[in-house]
Amino acid sequence: MNGLLNIVFGFDSAKQDVRTEIVAGITTFLTMAYILAVNPLIFSAVPDMPQGSVFTATALASIVATLVMAFYAKKPYALAPGMGLNAYFVYTVCLGMGYSWKLALTAVLLEGLLFIILTVTKVRSWLMNAIPSCLKKAVGAGIGLFIAFIGLQHAGIIVDNPETLVSLGNLTEGKALLGVIGLVIIGMLLTLKVRGGLLLGILLTAIVGLVIKDPSTGEPLTQFHGMMSMPDSVGPIFCQFQWDQVFTLDMLLVIFSFLFLDIFDTMGTVIAVSQKAGYVDKNGNIPGAEKVFMADAVGTVCGACLGTSTTTTYVESTAGVSAGGRGGLTAFTVAVCFILALFFSPIFLAIPGAATAPALIVVGMMMMQPIGEIDWSNSREAVPAFLCLVLIPLTYSISDGILLSVIAYVLLEALSGKYREISPVMWVLAVLSILKYIFL
Repeated sequence: MNGLLNIVFGFDSAKQDVRTEIVAGITTFLTMAYILAVNPLIFSAVPDMPQGSVFTATALASIVATLVMAFYAKKPYALAPGMGLNAYFVYTVCLGMGYSWKLALTAVLLEGLLFIILTVTKVRSWLMNAIPSCLKKAVGAGIGLFIAFIGLQHAGIIVDNPETLVSLGNLTEGKALLGVIGLVIIGMLLTLKVRGGLLLGILLTAIVGLVIKDPSTGEPLTQFHGMMSMPDSVGPIFCQFQWDQVFTLDMLLVIFSFLFLDIFDTMGTVIAVSQKAGYVDKNGNIPGAEKVFMADAVGTVCGACLGTSTTTTYVESTAGVSAGGRGGLTAFTVAVCFILALFFSPIFLAIPGAATAPALIVVGMMMMQPIGEIDWSNSREAVPAFLCLVLIPLTYSISDGILLSVIAYVLLEALSGKYREISPVMWVLAVLSILKYIFL
């Protein structure tokens, strides 16, 4: 039996235990299952993308990608449509740039195919080294602020104001009250280090929503209509690609932005989880890293076909690693949990936006950690990083925040006489970014 497990999942009976691997997989699933409620909510802002279909696509993309991780990479990492990447899809590409969701899915598909090519040819490593560290860290943190801002809006804690653009909502009633209660619940669960705190917090907040009414309708904010059902069909969003406008400069930048976010999101997560698992060798290398990236790339391509945004490795995998997960059996367990979750769609889809919003806010907070590693005393790094941090949420556009910070970085480096230290990739990005703002 152990021999079969070794062949299939890379199971080492001398270092691993089946029960521990299964418990670790369940632990990872509980910490990341919030995506099943959050992803359909984010995509609800896009017309003609049914939430039920998006829920099914989210689960299926997670299942496929995590199974590839289990059987091919044999690592205890789980994958799902990424936070930040889904926000870029909806709020930047569709709502900001005005592209259709079909064209955005096409961009995700192309990005995934490029990721596969870059992984096979190992060009990905070269690209990684070409981007300055300060921008890598600032992008993740800026997206964290963006996600938190979206969560505050969904909860009604931040509302429109014609005089000041935004202001504080009415925290004593309706969804804003539920959002505040949710923040307290999730904050307490995380403080107490409860595993699956985000998911449990969302569910508890949704239960509170049964007694809090929407002031405009008088109806409870949460309305459950059953627990189990067959999953909705992905037919309305399956392989819905649109190929016109793909080869424009604007779409080239969109595809690159997806690729940029995916590469660095995956790299940062894999490094963090691998360090926790003890996979990093004395030279800082991660054995089998290319297989991990391939699982991510294949997941992205499958996710695009199914009808959802870029699939990526989840940092919540550290929860399973902390519980003792070390091989593909842990990832396989996560995939099985996602398969079971497919049949509980009524529960996930009944959760109101105000109940998932606190999770968005807390996830945004968690993504802020890298800014402590930026050298704020060095203006050549601090200025581009700061611009990236503030422009992503304030322009409501991840790509604008990235592109403007790239321009700032190249200009400051060049004007300070450090032009020889600027990589060719950064020069090309800066020129393309400037052309975008001149001609588009």
